[in-house]
Amino acid sequence: MKSLTYLLCVLSIFSCAEKTKELEETMHEKAKRIHEEVITIDTHNDINVNNFTDSINYTKRLETQVNLPKMKEGGLDVSWLIVYTGQDSLTDIGYEKAKQNAIQKFEAIHRLCEDIAPDEIALALTSSDVREIVGSGKKVAMIGVENAYPIGTDMSQFKTFYDLGARYISLAHNGHSQFSDSNTGEADDIWLHNGLSELGKSAVNELNRLGIMIDVSHPSKEAMKQMIALSKAPIIASHSSARALCNHSRNLDDEQLMLMKENGGVVQTVAFSSYLNTEKHKARSVYMKSIYNQVADSLGIDWYERSQISSLTEVEKESYLENYPKVLKIGKNLVKHQPEAPVAVNVTDFVNHIDYMVKLIGIDHVGISSDFDGGGGIEGWNDASETFNVTLELVERGYTQDEIAKLWGENLLRVLDEVQAVAKEISES
Repeated sequence: MKSLTYLLCVLSIFSCAEKTKELEETMHEKAKRIHEEVITIDTHNDINVNNFTDSINYTKRLETQVNLPKMKEGGLDVSWLIVYTGQDSLTDIGYEKAKQNAIQKFEAIHRLCEDIAPDEIALALTSSDVREIVGSGKKVAMIGVENAYPIGTDMSQFKTFYDLGARYISLAHNGHSQFSDSNTGEADDIWLHNGLSELGKSAVNELNRLGIMIDVSHPSKEAMKQMIALSKAPIIASHSSARALCNHSRNLDDEQLMLMKENGGVVQTVAFSSYLNTEKHKARSVYMKSIYNQVADSLGIDWYERSQISSLTEVEKESYLENYPKVLKIGKNLVKHQPEAPVAVNVTDFVNHIDYMVKLIGIDHVGISSDFDGGGGIEGWNDASETFNVTLELVERGYTQDEIAKLWGENLLRVLDEVQAVAKEISES
């Protein structure tokens, strides 16, 4: 009798194991199907113009976190390529230098879509463009401007950037601009405008008039509140997470999140390690710092702390950006064989932020971004080829296909539609 009981127990264990395996396979298959059927949009990917030449470009599987082969491998449909310029003095000379840098990036994106790979990727300006291009089997490029600093004080330049394809613009980055205070002011409590300057307030109206989404990921909290109060259209945070889970000035606190909900906007949760889990990030960073320095030294490459980048010359900065993904890749591969290495921030931590914001402000106001090639990337979603892992985590947490579609892109496209509708109303009034 004992033998029979034992046998039944063993069979029961094997049966449960088989059912668990079957469930996991079904979950994986479900996630695959959903991932293929929804439009996946990443709202923040930085670029280096050196990767947009005839010989070195996104048709190749470069060391960059985003390129066409990796987008295809990971099922990423839409990449917002970023026109970012560092900030110098608030002078005409500084503005002009930054504008030249910005124009080079606009031209690089157009070159990719029009000359280098027109059969593989196309530039979208509207939600209809996105759907049509995805339907044709091509990948989609969209353009965001990180920091309006290169606009200078000539408001007509917003129209210039719009004509070049910009569909979102942030009024500040790391450092107070002529338009807006930056979140970086929290460090020393020194502010230039106490929110927006008069020029910044005019910029909000101009962005509404043109149909360009206003991005509040880098401006200060006070500036963000003033933008919401002034804007006639919804706004976005193109790459920010929840401050309640990670106390970083780049994240949005609950008051800001509720304002985003009331405004009808969307917060694009960002896969940036230090904005997701401070403790895990710090432990891992201290360990990885020595690893990256060793790799850079072995390759004969100059290596810098993130805080040093703004002080580099353009030549040094370009060299650093070119070598950055290479050093990171080698370093991360080395650490895979070092069990003593601290656990990295991962997709679980990322989706924890999505969960938090969905519960607080609702599924219609949360989206997804990576900040790839600009410091972003976490274990499980370290480049575009691993994009599916985010969908898998969402499916495992019980999100429906409609909800996942909203998170991956429908919310962002809805805001874009509403912003452009407001612009049309303004033009007709």
